[in-house]
Amino acid sequence: MTTRSTNHDWLAQTVEAPLEPALPICDPHHHLWDLQPGRVAPRYLLDEILADVGAGHNVVSTVFIECGAMFKPDGPEALRAVGETEFVNGVAAMSASGLYGKPRVAAGIIGTADLRLGDAVADVLDAQIRAGGDRFRGIRRAGAWDADASVPGHRTRPGPGLFLRDDFRAGFAQLAPRRLTFEAWCYHRQIPDVTALARAFPATTIILNHFGGPLGVGPYAGRADEVYAQWRTSIGELATCPNVVVKLGGINMEMNGFGWHERSRPPGSQELAEATRRYYEFTIEKFGVDRCMFESNFPVDKASCSYTVLWNSFKHLTAKYSAAEQAALFHDTATGVYRLQP
Repeated sequence: MTTRSTNHDWLAQTVEAPLEPALPICDPHHHLWDLQPGRVAPRYLLDEILADVGAGHNVVSTVFIECGAMFKPDGPEALRAVGETEFVNGVAAMSASGLYGKPRVAAGIIGTADLRLGDAVADVLDAQIRAGGDRFRGIRRAGAWDADASVPGHRTRPGPGLFLRDDFRAGFAQLAPRRLTFEAWCYHRQIPDVTALARAFPATTIILNHFGGPLGVGPYAGRADEVYAQWRTSIGELATCPNVVVKLGGINMEMNGFGWHERSRPPGSQELAEATRRYYEFTIEKFGVDRCMFESNFPVDKASCSYTVLWNSFKHLTAKYSAAEQAALFHDTATGVYRLQP
């Protein structure tokens, strides 16, 4: 049985038919979890994601991104995160059976490991690869941090300058020999750290999550143009690194400051697209469609809009793009980066 999100009735006020329902989509960024009472979707397992991806858009495959779910309760601390990969690989096997419909949920899996372990992280990475089998593709370790306590910090408490630390980089060096990618989740002021990391490790593919996290809460509230200007400069520099790919999405979280979740009714796709357009268009201009991919960041972004409305907003944003450009942004870049079946 599908568990409804806590804001289900609110989301139901804005219902849209899917635009271009035949366009193939690979959703390269979503989570799976259970027993998360503080989330808008306390339970988000196979039934819940299938309800979203099956609502009308042609989602053919997805990529799971680590979120601290189902860690092992005991054993060596460094290896407990392997439990998450085991859990997701089971969900992926269920989906791959075809019994639950056409979408292949978690066709690619991104886990986590504490790269600050340096060379010792090699054993953790190998354990993750074994647990994920032919679906395991990379590691995410968040560097999202801000000096102001009013800005939500990441659950791993990375502290300042994670991507610049010598011990982190020693662990990072273990990724390329294993053909593992790295997901960089940071806030906008840390994008230069991602640039430095990319230049130091040109053989490792780095995927910037959520536009690099432009903030709009705490000391950044009411400063949208100033934040955008700083972000724009940093993104332009990051785009000079050919080993960096960007996920277009994840900008409807509470921390981004648009305040969608505080309204009496949720936004429609056209309004959503216009409010965030400048981030999408500038990133695509700088990186090109072959280094950009749309993402849902569900169920986190479900706090602001439904899955159907979100992907409709992406289709509004690309209404004037060619069929080849749309194919890259909605499907081909993601399946190429994560080495998924077409």
